Amino acid sequence: MTENNKSSRNIALSLGALGVVFGDIGTSPLYALKACFSGYHAIPLTQANVLGVLSLIIWSLFVVISLKYVTFVMAADNKGEGGIFALYELVRQSKGTKSASVMLISSLIGGALLYGDGVITPAISVLSAIEGLDVATTAAHDYIIYISCTILLVLFAFQRSGTDKIGRLFGPIMMVWFAVIGVFGALSMLDNPIVLEAFSPLYGVSFFAENGIAGTLVLGAVVLCVTGGEALFADMGHFGRKPITLAWYFVALPSLLLNYLGQGALLINNPMLIIHPFFSLFPKAIIFPIVGLATMAAIIASQAIISGAFSLTSQAVHLGFIPRIRILQTSELNPGQVYVSSINWIMAALSIFLVVSFKHSEELAGAYGIAITGTMVITTYLFWFYLRNIKKWNIVPAVLLISFFACFDLGFLIVNFTKIRGGGWFPILLAAIVAYIMYVWLWGREEIYGHIMDKGLRISDLEPEIEKYLLAKIPGEAVFLTASNYIPVAFLQHLRRNRVVHEKLVFLQVETQNQPYVDSGKRISVKKLKNNVSWVTVSYGFMEKPNVPVAVFQAWNQIAVSRDECNYYVGKVSIKFNPERTDNKFKRKLFILLSSISNNPVDYFKIPEDLVVTIGTGVKL
Repeated sequence: MTENNKSSRNIALSLGALGVVFGDIGTSPLYALKACFSGYHAIPLTQANVLGVLSLIIWSLFVVISLKYVTFVMAADNKGEGGIFALYELVRQSKGTKSASVMLISSLIGGALLYGDGVITPAISVLSAIEGLDVATTAAHDYIIYISCTILLVLFAFQRSGTDKIGRLFGPIMMVWFAVIGVFGALSMLDNPIVLEAFSPLYGVSFFAENGIAGTLVLGAVVLCVTGGEALFADMGHFGRKPITLAWYFVALPSLLLNYLGQGALLINNPMLIIHPFFSLFPKAIIFPIVGLATMAAIIASQAIISGAFSLTSQAVHLGFIPRIRILQTSELNPGQVYVSSINWIMAALSIFLVVSFKHSEELAGAYGIAITGTMVITTYLFWFYLRNIKKWNIVPAVLLISFFACFDLGFLIVNFTKIRGGGWFPILLAAIVAYIMYVWLWGREEIYGHIMDKGLRISDLEPEIEKYLLAKIPGEAVFLTASNYIPVAFLQHLRRNRVVHEKLVFLQVETQNQPYVDSGKRISVKKLKNNVSWVTVSYGFMEKPNVPVAVFQAWNQIAVSRDECNYYVGKVSIKFNPERTDNKFKRKLFILLSSISNNPVDYFKIPEDLVVTIGTGVKL
């Protein structure tokens, strides 16, 4: 690819990133500054307080987004993939068993919290945009809830089109959005340029000194200006680090700073405009087009976190954190772009539920923040292991950097816990449910694995077992899928009951590596055993889709088995509840339920159904 082509592609991807990655943080001006002076965080609207809050917002953007995520965390990509699970896979093998267990639990909680944010972001973004109609007319007030729910329904219905198409459609709209909010913010700022003094961090320090505990609690609203940070990292696999960085520094950051400064200048001149400070930046004559544009931007804001939730789900499936569910690839060029129907519609239902339940964006602001700040803290924790064990940083600079980030992350998180009664309970409850489901699935898989291993057989014991039961060899080729380095129970049942073995026998094990993609030249490993028996190990990255017939075809020169003529033997574990056990009753029932909704391995491994022979194994759990 020539340099001109690379530049053109980076520009196109940067535009697409504006339409997907920056929607969340790009619409924060709709409600962030307003939340600092109303609702749960009400403080006097004085010039000193406005400058103090602006200083906190400015430096939060600089430190949390520019420094932490764009400069450091996004450099910790796992072969191009970002997100908390990708980071976990990158660092987990560098520590001992105890540390790895803590990292696993932290990653499960962080991933679960991100789902909570994915539900709240669409609700608060769309609702706050539609509330702008109140600035122009009171006639639409009674219909704001219905309009918001309709828009959310359309948004989630559109997700099947794929991130690439959505990015191409939404990118130009977000470019217009950032230009508009930047220009009108700048015009307002020129009326009162004193707000430029807010770039001094001393105003933030003075704000805490003058307002005490009330000033500290305002951090619960200030964090709303950086809520898109984790989406930047989670969506990195959709566009790449460089396009996201370019879009941030050249478009998103300047526009956000100008708009926040413009709102601050407006409030210093007229504190009564706190009801809708964002929409008050615009002349009433154009308020309807601005509300329309804000609504489009709010829809796009939701896209950032929804896309991140899809990527997170795909990683969780391949890492074995949740049951196999159907994942649709939406781009031939970018394997990181996926759509997950079940997650999409669960998030849609919960977002609509929040709009109907909370009714106002100020109320939803109380629920917002805990989920994303919790994930930010866990990302910083995992990044510590990345610096020490992957990048080999000395302990002093690593401690200084992580401590600096932790001051912001923990400050935001602790303050947000004061909002639990006002709605913060919702993301905590949702995250707890999701994390528990992940935990039960991991626990149940270990239990089932133990049952199967009791019946399993090591490779070294294969020949004596065949000699013991074999009556005849039959023509043909058979591929037995195995989930471990043991002889699969399905083969043992076939041998012991039918007492025959195919002339060519292959045991095929699929492994998921701790990297998003595996080089095709290193994908297949073949171990030749005696009497036309082969053990094939096929490796995939956690962002790849396994395809067993293709793997068999690629290994043809070594195993001489045809992918279209052999029979694929798949073991099916039928799990039944064991009433005689008295321990973990709820966990066992939940795992059985989760197993029943897990996608058929035949579909997951893309094996033609007419070539599959299923052999069942009963397990009481």
